[in-house]
Amino acid sequence: MSNTALITGASSGIGAEFARYHAQKGGDLVIVARRHAPLEALKAELEAAHGVRVTVIAKDVGTPAQATAVYDAVKAQGIQVDILVNNAGFGGHGGFLDRDLAKDQAMIDLNISALVTLSHLVGTEMKTRKSGKMLQVSSTASFLPGPYQAVYYATKAFVTSFSQAIDQELRKDGITSTALCPGLVHTEFVASADLAGTGLAKQKGATAASVVKCGYDAMMKGALIAINEPQLSFMMNWMIPFMPRRMVLKMIEKMQTK
Repeated sequence: MSNTALITGASSGIGAEFARYHAQKGGDLVIVARRHAPLEALKAELEAAHGVRVTVIAKDVGTPAQATAVYDAVKAQGIQVDILVNNAGFGGHGGFLDRDLAKDQAMIDLNISALVTLSHLVGTEMKTRKSGKMLQVSSTASFLPGPYQAVYYATKAFVTSFSQAIDQELRKDGITSTALCPGLVHTEFVASADLAGTGLAKQKGATAASVVKCGYDAMMKGALIAINEPQLSFMMNWMIPFMPRRMVLKMIEKMQTK
């Protein structure tokens, strides 16, 4: 029985840990990222340790066209995708008008447009088979407005909303979609998003491995949303919604000011 997971952004951090966790369970993999060398190293590690088949696709998924090219590469090799993990994404610190508009538009392309493209292409095949699971890597940022990360927070709000909606549509077809919404995770994201020196970056945070276990297990159960820490879940569901919006904005602004 096929049990192949397609994971984007798999060269490091959460994506690489998803690959390790799925391989531990005996599943084959298609790992996708821009950097070829880390993917090949991960392939060698997982095939040696777990005897699974790992296919490397060293391509960018930053636009809908690039996401389609990745899907076409998978199809060309005759691989059936049973689990889709849309993990690729990036953020960026700074005032909205101070940031390079092109970078924020690229963020929207990757975090939203490419994710939607892969979900549609892979989801269409899943619907034909009447089975499949998707994991959309979002963030607790999706529950909040994000001064000094305005576009990133907004993209993650889209992801969490989108994931829940398609789950409701597709559940009758044997397909589930789970939104993984972690808080701070110790990966390359903090450096790449230029968050060093902010209150957010000083938080204790979680390991990528613990976040992956939370999300993967929730996906297998068909959960709508997975938040990796109980206190964060309580805050996002039972505190933030009842706080004055201006208070929330000021709180996040302070947390993200250097």
